[in-house]
Amino acid sequence: MWCARPGPRSGTLARPQPKERIIDTQDSPRTVKVLEAAEAYARAELGGDSGGHDWWHVHRVRNLAVELAREEDADRFLTELAALLHDIGDFKLSGSLTAGEEAARRFCTEQGLSAEDTDHVAGIVADLSYKGAGVPDAPLSLEGRCVRDADRLDAMGAIGIGRAFAYGGLHRRAMWDPEEAPRLHATETEYRSAKGSTIAHFHEKLLLLKGRMSTDAGARRAEHRHGVLVAFVNEFMAEWDGEDGRG
Repeated sequence: MWCARPGPRSGTLARPQPKERIIDTQDSPRTVKVLEAAEAYARAELGGDSGGHDWWHVHRVRNLAVELAREEDADRFLTELAALLHDIGDFKLSGSLTAGEEAARRFCTEQGLSAEDTDHVAGIVADLSYKGAGVPDAPLSLEGRCVRDADRLDAMGAIGIGRAFAYGGLHRRAMWDPEEAPRLHATETEYRSAKGSTIAHFHEKLLLLKGRMSTDAGARRAEHRHGVLVAFVNEFMAEWDGEDGRG
């Protein structure tokens, strides 16, 4: 049976309830207008995605990023704006390495942002993505690190598990192939061309994210979500091998 918001061990199921945008007392009518336009843009561009990069992913990342920005004392407007724009034109959706940055830059220019703020937001979008286990993260501003950590947190935990299998199913990836060894990709090209199983993706990216958080606030949240990933993979492998439920 459903309940509105159960305790962690209540035995009842939570009814999904979208979290409203966090209202910021620093918001001015001008910034609110820009953020509303960015939200409408993200909804229009990503609303039909079924591979885990839809509007609701952006919505969650936006809220997480703003929470991290509050704790880290980052600029909340630029953090929220970059979070709203971060997946528009992304390589996974467009096949282009530059479309995301170009879309962010175009949007910011059309909204009348300063050249400095436009460069800042477009730079975050350009350098946000994970590029492989062996590829160091690009240096980002504090605002960029808040968005990157928020994006990575949404790739972890129960939500991350669901998103991983949604993406794998959309792209006809196997759940798991016992004859396939996960690869720790040394280059961005290797990582982006990989077509392994979804469980391999856990080892190639998701289980590594806890160690690649770049804010204290993000690292604190990553602990629990990482534990959910580990428990899931262990249970998956036990069930795969028929070793679950033994006394």
